[in-house]
Amino acid sequence: MQQKRNGLPARHELKYFINPAEVEVLRARLRPVLALDSHCVDGRPYVIRSLYFDDVADSAFNEKQAGVMHRDKYRIRIYNHSDKEIFLERKRKLGDLIQKSSVQITRRLCEQIIDGDPTGLQRSGNKLLQDVYVQMRTRLLRPRVIVDYAREAYLHPAEDTRITFDLNLRSGLHSIDLFNPRLPTVCPHDRNVEILEIKFNNYLPDYVAGLMHGIEAERSAVSKYILCRRFEPLG
Repeated sequence: MQQKRNGLPARHELKYFINPAEVEVLRARLRPVLALDSHCVDGRPYVIRSLYFDDVADSAFNEKQAGVMHRDKYRIRIYNHSDKEIFLERKRKLGDLIQKSSVQITRRLCEQIIDGDPTGLQRSGNKLLQDVYVQMRTRLLRPRVIVDYAREAYLHPAEDTRITFDLNLRSGLHSIDLFNPRLPTVCPHDRNVEILEIKFNNYLPDYVAGLMHGIEAERSAVSKYILCRRFEPLG
């Protein structure tokens, strides 16, 4: 088990709905001057699948809806439907900032957690796994919904800036079958839009901000988890 990205500094994260035509305009601006994420092999987006968790009171769902400024959200994430790299992650909202912690886990441990069995996590030596143990024991943290999308990511070294298009958002249908590439999924909204995210440390560099000039996008506190719970019962 390999720890990764644990305790990263809090960062800014701006989210937008953007229509496909504006995606093409912005993509044409970004590609000549920003580096593509190494996961975008041959310039193609890579597939992200996340299994989101919530507790017995659906606290992550309800606190997001209520606008609570300090809250946690847990998920297991894989890429391109593969079990080669599996990450257990916590996304922590700290006012206007986001902090992520992540640990790489084995498929065996992944399936144990999905089955609702926290046995041994408290002895792992990893603070995130120990926290998940507490959440599973005291608040009955359990898997809730699968979220799928294709990510196209652009990077700039200044302020560790990252611009992503999250394309073709899909929600798993009443299933937590994380490793099933043929899992039935549906679009969780009725709009012809994609999701644009802009992440940076302290400030958005002027150079990058200039690339965004004139792009029409709707700023939103969009949550993929909230959108994809549309077809899943609460409680």
